[in-house]
Amino acid sequence: MSNNEVHVARYLTIAADLADRIVRGEYPEGHKIFGRSTLAGKYNVSPETIRRALTLLQEAGIVEVAAGVGVVVKSVAAAGKYLDDFDQRQALVSIHERLHQLVKERDRLNHEISRLTEELMEHTLLLETKLYKIEDWKVVPDSPLVGQTLSQSKLCNQKVLAIQRVGQEDILDPKPDSVIQAGDILTIYGRLDPALRQGLIRV
Repeated sequence: MSNNEVHVARYLTIAADLADRIVRGEYPEGHKIFGRSTLAGKYNVSPETIRRALTLLQEAGIVEVAAGVGVVVKSVAAAGKYLDDFDQRQALVSIHERLHQLVKERDRLNHEISRLTEELMEHTLLLETKLYKIEDWKVVPDSPLVGQTLSQSKLCNQKVLAIQRVGQEDILDPKPDSVIQAGDILTIYGRLDPALRQGLIRV
């Protein structure tokens, strides 16, 4: 907040305080209010700030400022109306400030949500890379899998992408009835179930 904003806010609150005192009867109609210097000392502000506050009250018909006479209370009713208007303005200012705070908080939360979403995606991708990667497993000669079909070995529950066989072309996307032979290298997508690893070695 700038110095000007602080200064303006101060003379507005002083004007409202004087109007409130008038409404409460502390300064009745026809009563002369303290001079500017006295009011400046009372509110601990500069005479210029008091001048601005009194100008507001004069324009609202609450007081009359006359040279050689001073500041005289003119209308209690006008003071009451001024306070009502002031309260409404203050309510609007309060709503505006709260809205501004909420917008800033929303922007902060949106930024944090975006950051956490990106972080979550990175960790998810890393986890998927670790859990679901392509691996080659070789069938050892004494493996219980030798002679079984993929479906019999339950390897069909895994995604067997290919069977590499020495001296033959690779079998791509093998069928469930493909027979497993010793020395076959099975290319499997995903994490191989530990229960199915008997007779296989990773290559």
